[in-house]
Amino acid sequence: MPTVAVKRDELFRRLGRTYTDEEFDELCFEFGLELDEVTSEKEEIMKEQGVAKAVGASEVVEYKIDIPANRYDLLCLEGLVRGLLVFKEKIKVPHYTLTKPPSGQSVQQLFIKPATAEVRPFAVAAVLRDITLTQESYTSFIDLQDKLHQNLCRKRSLVAIGTHDLDTIQGPFTYDAKPPADIRFKPLSQTKEYTAVELMELYSGESHLKQYLPIIRDKPVYPVISDSKGVVLSMPPIINGDHSKISMNTRNIFIECTATDLNKAKIVLDVLVTMFSEYCATPFTVEGAEVINPDGSKVMYPELAYRSEEIQVDRINRQIGVVMTAEAMAARLTRMCLASEVVHDGKALKVEVPPTRADIMHACDIMEDAAIAFGYDNIPMTIPSCNTIAEQFSLNKLSDLLRPEVAACGYTEVLTFALCSREDIAEKMRKDIKTTNAVHIANPKTLEFQVARTSLLPGVLKTIQHNRNIPLPIRLFEISDVVFQDPSKDVGARNERRLCAVNYNKSPGFEVIHGLLDRVMQLLEVPPGGGETGYCLRASDDATFFPGRCADIISRGLKIGTLGVLHPEVVTKFDLGLPCAALEITIEPFL
Repeated sequence: MPTVAVKRDELFRRLGRTYTDEEFDELCFEFGLELDEVTSEKEEIMKEQGVAKAVGASEVVEYKIDIPANRYDLLCLEGLVRGLLVFKEKIKVPHYTLTKPPSGQSVQQLFIKPATAEVRPFAVAAVLRDITLTQESYTSFIDLQDKLHQNLCRKRSLVAIGTHDLDTIQGPFTYDAKPPADIRFKPLSQTKEYTAVELMELYSGESHLKQYLPIIRDKPVYPVISDSKGVVLSMPPIINGDHSKISMNTRNIFIECTATDLNKAKIVLDVLVTMFSEYCATPFTVEGAEVINPDGSKVMYPELAYRSEEIQVDRINRQIGVVMTAEAMAARLTRMCLASEVVHDGKALKVEVPPTRADIMHACDIMEDAAIAFGYDNIPMTIPSCNTIAEQFSLNKLSDLLRPEVAACGYTEVLTFALCSREDIAEKMRKDIKTTNAVHIANPKTLEFQVARTSLLPGVLKTIQHNRNIPLPIRLFEISDVVFQDPSKDVGARNERRLCAVNYNKSPGFEVIHGLLDRVMQLLEVPPGGGETGYCLRASDDATFFPGRCADIISRGLKIGTLGVLHPEVVTKFDLGLPCAALEITIEPFL
């Protein structure tokens, strides 16, 4: 779920009253949101950097609010406040209107050239006329674009947004695709012009923009938007031009969205203009722009499409499990920005879906909003009329049965991170990362979380490392999943449930860990001796373990794990000074 950070005092000012943290948390819950954290810039810096003070950091209190992933209209302060005010019935649901240019001015046009089909074939546009921005609203405008880029736009791969000061450029505008060497302009925050080839090199080391370069890097042509004088507005989806950048002094904003998905582009444009049209001289009005497609067809954007849905009252009551009159239901849906009226003698509702609610795709979405407005806490608890007898997932049941038994053998359970570094599963374990078949994180935020773990052993050893000063022996175990690449699966990876145990003492204690294996097999009713039903040990050579002190565990003819004394290099790489004996087996074959 995306998170929106808003300044508490500004939020309360717009809402027209103050709340305690508990009261606002309750309001969020009633509206279907969650107040995730109350913090400040100072606290964030202290937490991230682990320092006692953050000199110069703001102490302004911020609310971090979790927003449902499909509620794009709540991803900014403007939409959040508007939604809450309508919910509290302090304002009516606003109506968004498409207007024409001022007298004497023509409609802004955007021509799409055929060459764009090779890279990003679609584009939409609109104008916010006579807008007044403050520092807070300007920041919110930029933040909303960033959130949409990361969420709905799928990191600009589906849609890229460009915003421009209309008074610095002149239409009609052209959306074309050209060879990289033929594109030259001065990008945002730069002091000179670059070709597209030079920009790709320049931004390859820039943490914020380098993630977008692969979207067009290998294309024969790059998309570019320019005005009638040849001024480059943007090179989507990478960067906008410096010439047309907006500021707090901007009065007319030209918005363009280029895309590989036209429907997503329409939604993004609708969200942007509806959220910030409240700052226009005539609130909630948007000036349309005409897009001329390569085939000559003309389309006006934004669509700002309203549609009506009819839904039966008894159907909503039946699905939610409540009894509401048609009038009460219409009032509650209206509080959710879905203006509703009673029709057909109280048997149905006519619900108006505004352009801000792209998440309303089906009758069940309207039912969900009706349930939220009614209050989940107010829905009576009932026993379902159909048979819904649950049963525990067999793998989890087996895991839960094993945990207390292993603990009874003198081992303490730990729960470690499912992500780890490449070093943890490869170099520290004396293995080659290429042989681990690990699932790699495409864009890891830290060196500690680069891959999904392929073994539980590194996590347990790191736990011992942080607790090595407690009295010996240290005996830890974990029963959790590891992850491997698997092309045969629809997601390209599979989980495997494993049991790992480590004995850390002055002597390795191979017999101790062997004894645990025997006890686990006894519990699983697998007899010793091998064969088709039993288990046995077979000498093996594993780089993680000491030569001659390692064995594969064979059950029913298959290798299910390994046990042995860890190699001294493995022990020292985890900053441990005493020997370890370890066991790791998969428990899935015993279901």
